Amino acid sequence: MDSVGPVETTAPSRASEMSSRWAGIETLHPAYFALVMATGIVSIASQLLGMTRVAFVLFVLNIVFYGTLWGLTGLRIVRFARRMASDLTDHGRSVGFFTMVAGTCVFGSQCFIIASRPMLAAALWVLGIALWIFFTYAIFTSLTVKGEKPSLAQGINGGWLVAVVATQSVSILGTQLAPFFGPHHEGILFFTLSMWLGGGMLYIWIISLIFYRYTFFVLEPSDLSPPYWINMGAMAISTLAGAMLISAAPESVLLRQILPFLKGFTLFFWATATWWIPMLLILGVWRHGYKRFSLRYDPLYWGAVFPLGMYTACTLRVSQAMDIEFITSIPNVFIWIALAAWSLTFVGLIRRIMTLLAARAA
Repeated sequence: MDSVGPVETTAPSRASEMSSRWAGIETLHPAYFALVMATGIVSIASQLLGMTRVAFVLFVLNIVFYGTLWGLTGLRIVRFARRMASDLTDHGRSVGFFTMVAGTCVFGSQCFIIASRPMLAAALWVLGIALWIFFTYAIFTSLTVKGEKPSLAQGINGGWLVAVVATQSVSILGTQLAPFFGPHHEGILFFTLSMWLGGGMLYIWIISLIFYRYTFFVLEPSDLSPPYWINMGAMAISTLAGAMLISAAPESVLLRQILPFLKGFTLFFWATATWWIPMLLILGVWRHGYKRFSLRYDPLYWGAVFPLGMYTACTLRVSQAMDIEFITSIPNVFIWIALAAWSLTFVGLIRRIMTLLAARAA
């Protein structure tokens, strides 16, 4: 009987050790691909502004980030399929899966712009489309038919607009790749135009609910989670998608016919994104300054870095596509804000990893 005692006491500890080892993967937030989105767009903005070394370093890092996150996601699917399925029907976490779509397409744009690998970018575009189709209809269908639902105040947040970001990211990468499809380029541009329009309509639907929630329900500091910056980011990426379509118009009969419409709505999106910036800064001061809400690393903060890089890139592209020279100074300033935000968030990520490793070693 004496020999049995140690076995009985060590078995639970081993089980506990295994459980803690996999806990991080089990609870991995679906929105973690925002890390790829943020790194990718800051890299692209740096490349467009001539900061090629910075752009390349971020591209190399993003290769690691993208591969690692897919590896962790694969493990999560294998070991915690039920938890993944539960996330797909959760009003708070389900929309985070759209970062997989946006991250894939932004990384594809990096491969195209920085690495000059159109074939790899095309493969990522196809993957992005497949992911977009699956998550769009799986998530919105499940949230529509589920029996128990949260209130609007509890269920809606800025993270929902990642669905718009995902849609527009598919449009942008497809427009960039259209010339490589030869005689099919007109059909590709029709598809990317449709995605741009659909993403714009989706923004109107979702932002109406978010704005209503902000202004007619009590707002606590904890309610302003980091993805509220996507309010601006979704408009910024819509602006970039529009600017890319404007630049492609000389090669498309359809786009030439609706060019004034493209320019008008692209400026409309840019103006809306610009309007959001002071508002979001004021809310940030209210949250962290007046309400003293602690500022510590959260993976969702990558969703706040992304809009800063996207606003930089979209403003530069709009100025080029529509010959608006007097706004070219904006990207030259915003790129440093985006790089600073990326660096601070990356330091937070490294500290979080080191803390977890130290806790595991202890």
